[in-house]
Amino acid sequence: MSIEALIFDVDGTMADTEEAHRTAFNLAFERFRLGWKWSRDDYRLLLRTTGGKERIAAYIGQLELTRAERRRLYELVPGIHAEKTRFYSAVVADGAVPFRDGIARMLDEAISAGYRLAIASTTTAVNVDALLQSNLGTHGLEMFSVIACGDQVRAKKPAPDIYRLALRHLELPADRCIAFEDSANGLRAAVAAGLWTVVTPTFWTEGSDFASAGLLLPNLGDPGSPLRGEPGNRLRSSAWLTLDELTQRATPPLAHCAVRALYQVSP
Repeated sequence: MSIEALIFDVDGTMADTEEAHRTAFNLAFERFRLGWKWSRDDYRLLLRTTGGKERIAAYIGQLELTRAERRRLYELVPGIHAEKTRFYSAVVADGAVPFRDGIARMLDEAISAGYRLAIASTTTAVNVDALLQSNLGTHGLEMFSVIACGDQVRAKKPAPDIYRLALRHLELPADRCIAFEDSANGLRAAVAAGLWTVVTPTFWTEGSDFASAGLLLPNLGDPGSPLRGEPGNRLRSSAWLTLDELTQRATPPLAHCAVRALYQVSP
């Protein structure tokens, strides 16, 4: 079977969005007069919990509070998250969160070669739309056959639900698709759904367990931003991940067939 589609996570994978998210969370906390401020180190730990609303709830769960105060804060979570989303969307719309190296090139190469594109993200549809429009223009959404977002599934990453939803809408089996992730939770979700996965960590996720990744790179690379030590370290053909090398690596070898072997021409 050959590869037919590429499925991308968004936050951290397509763009290093986490600093913008952290800033937006802190602005929302100020708006609600909560007295909270997440540092970079705080947020890096909090990212182990997938999903913005879930992250706020996990933080509340760590605080020393009365039962009544904890209940009150849990009830505020949807409103806090909605306010945070408004702040984040404004930052992204201003063009402050560019795609990571190689993402725009890979999308263009895939579309030109006839591959389908999909998104499988735990972030909201509003956030996805803001990032795509900022980096790809008003027609960015049209490049993707499927956009699966976190609120469409019950269990978020590391559960495989969001990837299974994307595969279902693509109407493709996992072995005809490739996933792109940046985090351990995302990788676990993709692998559990049966997907061969490329992982490109950021500051927020580096050092995690990526042993099950099909390919681990600092980013996808570009002709103008080649990857150090490539080709020859992890890549075979150039100093950036090409679509050809990607699909060749991810395509499973044909199972051995005794009948086919009889007709193979010896060198």
